[in-house]
Formats: sequence, structure tokens, C-alpha cells
Amino acid sequence: MFARPFLVLTASALALAGCSVGPDYRPSSASDLGVPDAYSVAAPPAPQVDLTRWWAQFDDPLLGELVETATRDNLDVGQAVARLRQARESLVQARGSLLPSLSASGGYSRRQNLVGGTNTVQLPDGTIIETGAGSSDNFSIGGDASYQVDLFGGVRRSIEGASAGYEASAFDLASIRTAIQGEVARNYVLARAAQAQLANARLSLAIQDENLEIAGFRIQAGLVSSLDTEQARSQRAATAATIPSLEQSYAQSVARLGVLIGQAPGALRSRLEQPLPIPLGPQAIAVGIPADTLRQRPDVRAAERQLAAATAQVGVATAQLYPALSISGGLDTNATAISRIGDLVTGSLFAGLSQLIFDGGRTRSQVRAQEAATDAAFLAYRQTVLVALEDIENAIVALNTADARRAEITIQLDAANNSAILSRSQYRAGLTDFTTLNQTETTLLQARNSLTTAQSDRTTALIQLFGALGGGWDSTTLPGASASTTFRNGNG
Repeated sequence: MFARPFLVLTASALALAGCSVGPDYRPSSASDLGVPDAYSVAAPPAPQVDLTRWWAQFDDPLLGELVETATRDNLDVGQAVARLRQARESLVQARGSLLPSLSASGGYSRRQNLVGGTNTVQLPDGTIIETGAGSSDNFSIGGDASYQVDLFGGVRRSIEGASAGYEASAFDLASIRTAIQGEVARNYVLARAAQAQLANARLSLAIQDENLEIAGFRIQAGLVSSLDTEQARSQRAATAATIPSLEQSYAQSVARLGVLIGQAPGALRSRLEQPLPIPLGPQAIAVGIPADTLRQRPDVRAAERQLAAATAQVGVATAQLYPALSISGGLDTNATAISRIGDLVTGSLFAGLSQLIFDGGRTRSQVRAQEAATDAAFLAYRQTVLVALEDIENAIVALNTADARRAEITIQLDAANNSAILSRSQYRAGLTDFTTLNQTETTLLQARNSLTTAQSDRTTALIQLFGALGGGWDSTTLPGASASTTFRNGNG
């Protein structure tokens, strides 16, 4: 029978397919990538915190809810999930190339004699019969098998590349998720900062209304000129003019948050209208050593997998320079009755070996092109690592700077508040002029806003540091596309 020779030949071919041409991929060491032993900037000592869900460190339930919703429902995340599913199917297709291809066919035909004459029919045993006008049936069943033997590992290298590409897509998904998490947290901080500055402006506006009223009383009493009233009006108008721009900033942050969680821009307006303090988070977090970046940052791990995929493609291109062995065969049977379909079976078996002789250097050029692509992928990997280290150091500096500024501005605010209280008392008693009061009130408002900005900058720097360290995902597992993040026709 045909099946046994085909299986024997296929098994023999599998035994021959034992080598893979092209370079074997080996991960680069930290020194190969230019990773230093320590950061060039000092971070304050701090305990280890959970980077997987870093937003929980801010003790703000609404912030945590928004971050987790965006991680699941953001539309950029949905697109990354779709690309991951595509990469997974590419891997399935590549693995399928290692297996034989089987196909089957069947047919039936009927011949009808419409005019007189004879109809000749040959039976499977060789007997020929003739019939008059009438009809005849013919049944056929066939099967074909083919197998491309992976003698020099071209298919195995393509599977390596597809597997690395799938893993790179998974890490890209994690990178997008972590970036979205950081953007949600930053916009949340901007919204709370805008609310705090609005509260500062409205508090100052109330005090300035009171100052304007006092100035009016003193003018009526003949104690001061109308210059005090005009100065009070000017100061009040300047403060009131800041409110619309602050409201605009707040509205933009809220709208951005709505889009980031995959909803309409105004979806969160009612939930955020109640002012809350800017979340401050922990005083400091442990940053570890630079080598930790290689396993914690998803973008770094994606770049490493892209290098592995590019290396495998060199082997795929190199295999085209070597002989290719293919095996094919088929089975066919024909009968005039379905019950006799197995009486006569014919089969064929073919094995062919092909070798590239001349193609104008195209295949060798493809090998060199893939080698160049691998070199570029390695440089991109190094660049990603260095940028990651830069992000961490910049975040450390930003956090240290924000802490120092906040400490000094706190002292400034205390002094400005005391000066404003004294100036108001002295102005009411006629011991100072309105210009002095105006200056102290302006300084107080500026100090309040400066402290709000410093608190906002500190929290933003902390969020930046969490993201730079690769927080927001479980680095011990390969990210995958769950059912909850599968999008179809715009619906999650």
C-alpha cells in the first residue's frame, strides 16, 4: 500500500532534518548593552514596594479604579490585544509548516445517452459490457499528501522568529498598558491640581472682595483716596481672570481621563466634581540597580525579543541556499458503483530534491540584508535600554527636586500667610497703605499656587518613576489577551 512507503520515507526525511543553519540566538549580557553597575544620581534609601499595582501606593480609590479600568478598556490597549492575537496565529501557522499537508477529493458523474446507440462500460475486473440507450455512473475518491522536509532548519528558524515575535507583541501590549496607566494617573493629578488652584483663587477672591469693601469704607471716612479702591478693583479682576483658564485646564483633564478609559470625554465629570487633595504617595521607593531594568521594563524585553526574531530570520534566509527535499504522493480509485469503490486503488509516490544554482545573488543578498537587520535590532535594543536608564535617572532627579521645592515653598507659604494677616490688621487700623496689603495678598496667592504645583510635580515625578522602573504589570509572566480585552466591532 501507498501509506507505508510514504510514512517510511517521511520518517527517514525527519531523521535527516537534524541541523539548523544560521546563527543561534544568545541573550546579551548587561555589559554588552552598556548597562552600568549603579545609577549616576543618588536616590534616598527606601523599602521595596509592589510595582505590579503601584497606583495602590497613593491610597486613592478613585485613582485606582480609573487606572484599572483604562488597563482593561482603553482602545489603544484593545488594538495591542488584536495585534497580539495576530502574532499568535502567525506562530500557529509557522508551526504547521513542520507537518505534512493532506487533502482529499471525491467526485461523481453520470452519463445519460439521449439517442440510440451503445454505451460501453468497463468493470473493475476488466470485463467490458455494452448497453443501449440509458445511463452510466462513475464514482471517484482520491487523496494527496505532501511534505517539505526541513533539512537545514529553515522552518524551525521561522518558528523561532514567530515565537519571538509573539513574545515581543505580548511585551508591547504590556508597554502600552503601563504607558496608559501613567497617563491616567498624570491627568488625574492635573485635575486635582486644577481644583486646588481654583480653590486658592476663590479664597483669595473672597478676601479681595472684603478688602475692596474696607477700602470703600475708608474712602467714605476720608481716610484714604480713591486710589485704594482702584487698586483693590484691579487686584480682584486679575484674580478673577485666572479662574476661567483654570476651569479650562480642569475640563481638559477630565475629558482626557474619559477617553483614556474608553468612554466619552464627559463620562467622568460628575464623579470628579467633588474636590479631593492631590494624592502624594510614598515618601520614596527603592529603585534597585540598573540591571533590574532588563527584566522589569516591558519595552526592553520587547526589544530583546525583536532581536531574537531578527536573528532567526538570518537562518530562514540562509536555508534557501541549501538543498530542499519534498515528498508527495496520492491515492485514487474509480468505480461505477459506490459499493465497488475499493476494488481498484492506484497510488503514486514522489520525492524530489532541488538546489539553487544561480539567481543573480538575490538569495545571498537576502542573507546579508537579514544580518544587517539583526545588527539594527541589536542597536535598537541597546538604545531602548539606555533610554530606560535615562527615564529612571530623570525621574529620580525630578522627585528629589520636587521634594526640595515643596519643603521650601511650605516655609514660604507660612511666611506669606503671616504677612498677609498682619497687613490686613494694619490696613484696617490705618497703619499701612493698600499697596503693601496688595503685595502681601498677591504673594500669598502665588505661594499657595506654588505649593499646589510642587505637590503636583512631586506626585507626577513619583508616577514617572514607577513607570520608568517598569511598574504596572507582572514581569514574571508573559502578558496575554484575555476574554475581557477582546474587542469586536468596537464592543469589549
